[in-house]
Amino acid sequence: MRTRILRWEGGWLPNTLALGYAMGGYVLGLWAMTAPVWWLNAPGVLLVAHALVIAAYLIHECAHNTIFADNRWNAALGEVLMWLTGAAYGRYEDVRHKHFRHHIDRADVVAFDFRPLLARRPVWLKLVQALEWAYIPAVDLMMHALVIVLPFRLESRRGRRARVLAVLATRVLFFAALGYASPSALLLYVPAYLLFLHMMRFFDVHQHTYEVWETLERQRDTRDARFDRDYEQRNTFSNLLSARHPRLNLLVLNFPYHNAHHVKPTVPWHRLPALHRELFGDDSRQVLPFAKLLRSYHRYRVPRVLNGDAPGMDVGDGRHFVGVVGVSFLTAH
Repeated sequence: MRTRILRWEGGWLPNTLALGYAMGGYVLGLWAMTAPVWWLNAPGVLLVAHALVIAAYLIHECAHNTIFADNRWNAALGEVLMWLTGAAYGRYEDVRHKHFRHHIDRADVVAFDFRPLLARRPVWLKLVQALEWAYIPAVDLMMHALVIVLPFRLESRRGRRARVLAVLATRVLFFAALGYASPSALLLYVPAYLLFLHMMRFFDVHQHTYEVWETLERQRDTRDARFDRDYEQRNTFSNLLSARHPRLNLLVLNFPYHNAHHVKPTVPWHRLPALHRELFGDDSRQVLPFAKLLRSYHRYRVPRVLNGDAPGMDVGDGRHFVGVVGVSFLTAH
């Protein structure tokens, strides 16, 4: 009997291309960043940032077990890609658990809501807002940093300390080697990673008007089963790069087909456009125009720090859709 490797028929070519681009693009981008000429450095920064985006969305696919038939292989690939994206300080299973709670509870499930904490610390709040005004994604950086810090502050996360130290050691060695090969490449990695965070955040903040629940640290129970599928679809949005030219959405691994993804979370990324057409046809009520969202992403970058969208709110065409930050699937808290 022949062993089945991939979960979905027809997945070899798209997944090989996506994974090859994520890995190969990252290496090629690093090489371009080490070059002694600026006209290779700039494309290198963009290539590293985009390769990290594809790697992150492949982690999302692994979490839903859409790539391999054997879930252990999905987990193994997810771990590798988490290291690549700088998210490996947290455990893959923690990331997967948080994302599944997001789907099951139909909420942005977190270990804690940072917004009230920031609001009570005006100095820290002003610093974060100033950084966000300068297009530095301070909230995301803070959430990633907390993955490293919390195991040494919370007894409940004590078991993660060894992992944090091991990953930290490998990352320090990697960046030390990069800096030794090219100090300028080490500096260029900073804008590449910040650009990666911005690209990930742009799609995250405009895909839901969910409540933020501080329930991740406890077992799920009947209190969390409040919402139905209709609620889920009303508060989920598809922020396509282009509805007229669907192939452009491959640039972000079709992640913007978010309503279709929430209807059938185990359908792989390369089948989402067809699923979207099957489910919604010409109905574009939940599809938000990219250009309008780009303006609101810029306009509300500072108010977004403390914002919490109300479920059921009218987001219109997206031009005044503030969105919520700090709920990335890459940070397991």
